Amino acid sequence: MGRGDLTNREWLLLEPHLPPSGGRGGRWNDHRTVLNGLLFRIRTGVPWRDLPERYGSWKTVYERHRRWSADGTWDRFLHAVQADADFAGRIDWGMVGVDSTSCRAHQHAAGARKARPRVPKKRTMPRHHCPDEGLGRSRGGLTCKIHLAGEGGCRPMAFLITPGQWGDAPQMTEVLDRIRVPRLLGGRPRTRPDHVSGDKAYSSRRNRRYLRRRRIKHTIPEPKDQQANRQRRGSTGGRPAGFDRERYRRRNEIERTINRLKNCRAVATRYDKRAYVFHGTVTAAAIRLWLRT
Repeated sequence: MGRGDLTNREWLLLEPHLPPSGGRGGRWNDHRTVLNGLLFRIRTGVPWRDLPERYGSWKTVYERHRRWSADGTWDRFLHAVQADADFAGRIDWGMVGVDSTSCRAHQHAAGARKARPRVPKKRTMPRHHCPDEGLGRSRGGLTCKIHLAGEGGCRPMAFLITPGQWGDAPQMTEVLDRIRVPRLLGGRPRTRPDHVSGDKAYSSRRNRRYLRRRRIKHTIPEPKDQQANRQRRGSTGGRPAGFDRERYRRRNEIERTINRLKNCRAVATRYDKRAYVFHGTVTAAAIRLWLRT
């Protein structure tokens, strides 16, 4: 077993959720070998053709990753390991932080075909396809942004890929709507955390109305310009937003989650041309964080 490969414990947790290796079209290569090759590429960021020979054909690893990214298999894996963690009481719903991080896009990430991609063997588009491929231009070049919601144990709950120039506040509601943890004993999936924290970038009347409507307590500081505008309007400006300074100290949990996620070089720097493939790369890195103790 090489450094960074799945341990026996991690494999036992993930194996029940994997699709069968046989079936129509012939038998697939061993899932564990392919997954180890994929994790090696995500951790190191090497080109696909430079995968070590012990993981088999690089094309097999890439095609399975692309297929699972297109048909939502990685998302199902993430929900499955989250359900196992929630059943064991290892999810801290008491505080869910929201933040974003910019990822520099390598020059190899540009130049995707203009034609719409298709799910292999199907006529539908990939689940997380973006017409702009989630790439934006700035002074530093091509960038993309990961909008992330993480629980108190420093593990990702849900995320969203957008171009680098998109703002943080408009994406908060969509990120929180993507939190969906199934219940192993039956019933509706859990989608509502007890408390949400965010920095000043997420302070908007739209976001606060959304959180109040869903009965989610929140700790989001109010910028000085919004305070001045509210005071200038007098009684029509509304009441000042509540802010718990002690609870806001847990803000570092989402920042530590981002740091752990970007330890994978294929996440810190984007090499994938297609947005749905990069979404699968980030999802696979998040699954690895959930599998660890």
